[in-house]
Parts: sequence; C-alpha cells; structure tokens
Amino acid sequence: MSRFVDRVVIHVSGGNGGNGCASVHREKFKPLGGPDGGNGGNGGNVVLVVDSNVHTLLDFHFRPHAVATHGKQGQGANRDGATGQDLELMVPEGTVVMDADGEIIIDLVGHGTRFVAAQGGRGGLGNAALASKARRAPGFALLGEPGDTRDLVLELRSMADAGLVGFPSAGKSSLIAVLSAAKPKIADYPFTTLVPNLGVITAGETVFTMADVPGLIPGASQGKGLGLDFLRHIERCSVLVHVIDCATEEPGRDPLSDIDALEEELARYTPALGGTLADRPRIVVLNKIDVPEARELAELIRPDIEERGLPVFEVSTATREGLRELTFALAKVVADDRANRPIVEATRAVLRPVAVDDAGFTIEEDRSTEGAFTVRGERPERWVRQTNFDNAEAIGYLADRLARLGVEEALAKAGARPGCPVTIGNMTFDWEPSTPAGIAMTMFSRGSDPRLEQDDRVGAAERKRARRARRGLDTADGE
Repeated sequence: MSRFVDRVVIHVSGGNGGNGCASVHREKFKPLGGPDGGNGGNGGNVVLVVDSNVHTLLDFHFRPHAVATHGKQGQGANRDGATGQDLELMVPEGTVVMDADGEIIIDLVGHGTRFVAAQGGRGGLGNAALASKARRAPGFALLGEPGDTRDLVLELRSMADAGLVGFPSAGKSSLIAVLSAAKPKIADYPFTTLVPNLGVITAGETVFTMADVPGLIPGASQGKGLGLDFLRHIERCSVLVHVIDCATEEPGRDPLSDIDALEEELARYTPALGGTLADRPRIVVLNKIDVPEARELAELIRPDIEERGLPVFEVSTATREGLRELTFALAKVVADDRANRPIVEATRAVLRPVAVDDAGFTIEEDRSTEGAFTVRGERPERWVRQTNFDNAEAIGYLADRLARLGVEEALAKAGARPGCPVTIGNMTFDWEPSTPAGIAMTMFSRGSDPRLEQDDRVGAAERKRARRARRGLDTADGE
C-alpha cells in the first residue's frame, strides 16, 4: 500500500565550485610560455520542479538529503573544469516551500515551475585569467566557492476546487467515490480517512476537482486530532461543502450544531497562503437521507439552514438521490469563481540598480574583542573564501582587491590601527595597511610620492655628470 506524505524536511546542498589551476605553459624552445591555468567549473544547483504526475512527497521522506554535482578543477593548457550538473527534484503541484523558521519562501503552482533551492558555488579563476600588465605570470589561482546549504520544509496543499468538510464518518469518502473515479478507503469507524483523496468530476462542460480530507472535530484549528493536517488542504478550494450526517446516533449532536462547530473551526484557522476561509462560498449537503429518520430530520431543519443563506442539498450516496443537482450546483460555483479570478500576469524582471553611495560592504566594531573590526559584504566574503592562504602571492592579490574596493580606507576612518584583528567571513587576521589610506601620512599633489625620496638608485643626471667627469679625467691623463 502506498504511503501519503504531505510534509517533509529536506537538506539541500549546491555543488562546490572547482578550484582554478596555476600552471605555466611548457614547450620546447619557448622558455617564456606564460600562464595557462584554466578556470574551475561552477557547482550544480538543486532545483525543485513541479511535476503534475507527482502527487506526494514520499520520496523526500526516505531520502531527505540532496547534493548537486561539484564542479571540476581547471587544468593546464587553458582547459576549464566541467560544470556540475543541476539536481532536479520533482515535487507535486501545490507544494509550499518554507525555511526552518516557518516563513514561506515560494508557492510552487503550475506544471514546470522551477525554484533554485540551493545555489551552486562559483568556480575559481585560473592564473591565465588572473594575468595582467602588473602581474604577468601569477603563481596562484582562486579556489572554488562552496555551494549553499539549506534546510527547507515542504508542505503539500492540495489543488482542489471543492473541499468536503465534515465530522468523521459523515460520508465524505462515500460522496467523492460516487461522484468521481476516486477509490478512498470507506469503513464504519471514525477517522477512516487519514490522507486527502482527490477526485475529478465532470458536470456538463465544467471539469473540477474535489478533495476528501480527514474528518474535522472541535479544536482542529489548534491542532487537535488531524486538525492542521486537514485544514491546510482546503486553503486553495473555491467552495467548501459541509457534509452533515443526518443519521448519526451520537448524543449531543444535530445538523445545526455540527454546522456551527465546523464554521467555528474554519473561522479560527488562518491560511498560511493569505486570505481567510470565511469568504469562501458554502454548500450544505444533508447526507444519508436513504434512512427514513434522516430524511425526516433533513426536511425539518432545511428551512433553518436556508435562513442562514446557505444552499442545501439532500443526498444519499447509497441510492444516488440528489447527486446530479449537487454536482451541477458545485460546477456553477467553481465556474463563477474561475471567471472572477484575476488574470495572473507573467512575472516581470525587477532591476534594482546599486545606489551611488553603496560601497558594497560595511564595517562594524567587534565587541567581543577590544579594537577588533568585522567587515561584512558579499564581495569581500566571497574573495576570502576563494583565497588560498598558504600562498603569499594569493594573499597579496586579496589585499589589492580589498584596497581597490575601499576596505582599507574605511577601516582607517573607523579607527582601525595596524595590528588590530579584522574578521572577514570565517577568517580573522591582523590588519597591516598596504596603502596610504591605512597609515597616518600627508598626501601630496598628483604625480608626486614622498616614498620615492627614499630611493637609493642613481638618477640619469647624476650618471651623466659622472660620465663627463670620467671623460675629462681620461683626456687629462692622455695629454
């Protein structure tokens, strides 16, 4: 027997990016071949894809961990590493993706809808891509970034037009069985239905779906019984059908009190997808009128229910009495809801340009250590992750990038002093400024640099005077 699972927790990880390659071209009679290290390949993504042929989250219950393929390392001769393949996970339509805190990230509706659950890491650049006029032959390459790792909660909310609401053993499963080709389990004890059952119903030219969900009892909106497991499956329904058992012999119950109890639980429940259940159309079905006492009770209370403005249908799933009228009434409500539903526009791409004064990073004081600072920003943290700290040249390249971004100048303005601990990402190091922005010195006019005055190299004018002096001395000796 197949198992129905409508809520799972999955652990997804994107593939790691491949490392870049540090290589020098070697060929006979070409001693200065130059760098030829290739770039690492990007890691694969973990993607959730809506598949209309999938109806449960059972696969994720047994295999909750998903890891995409890693990117390959770059090689010499300018050969880039292979890109990791995306891992596509098929989910049923109506799956809601939430983070570990319960916040909804996306509602997956529509066959083929895709959502990147975990982004793969970028591949590192090889030394061929890092070569420049100032650095002709880099002796290092960038490391690949690790892929994103996330814990996600997947909840399935059934995609049904009509939802059957009622107490246990009210006849909901029998009703959907005779109206559609669904084959739910039917028995004479409460909570026979433990999982939602979907059926497709045709009424004239209208085709709609109906959901038979576990029975509702008082306190369901607070999680009693199968409460929340039941209620989330009717959030998308266009019409709610109250199935009332007119033949029940349970003491203290009657059709009007059952309707009041059902309405109270629906009013207390707040759908996670927005809106309320109070504004959904209602239809009351007085079931089991094939029993003489039930028929008399239905005829007695029908005027009271109609006074509340609720359409009432007396049916019997055993004799199929009243089912045709009920089917066409449901089809009309569903058709009207579809006609009045706003047209869903295609998602537009939103471009948000970076603000002029956005430096791309922030400087914060680290209160855990005196005189320490923390640099936060996407680019500085990414650069640190891609740096091989066992290579001095790679560290110098990182320092140049941070200086060009303005990190050193910002640290100096924040009060940082040489030697103070600075944390970027998961790396903490002692800050040693490499530009005038990090030390106390007076800047001169454009084209001048006081550091050049410390140069001991002999200038051209001095060499010219020395050459003339030697010539004069040589002439005097010749005479």
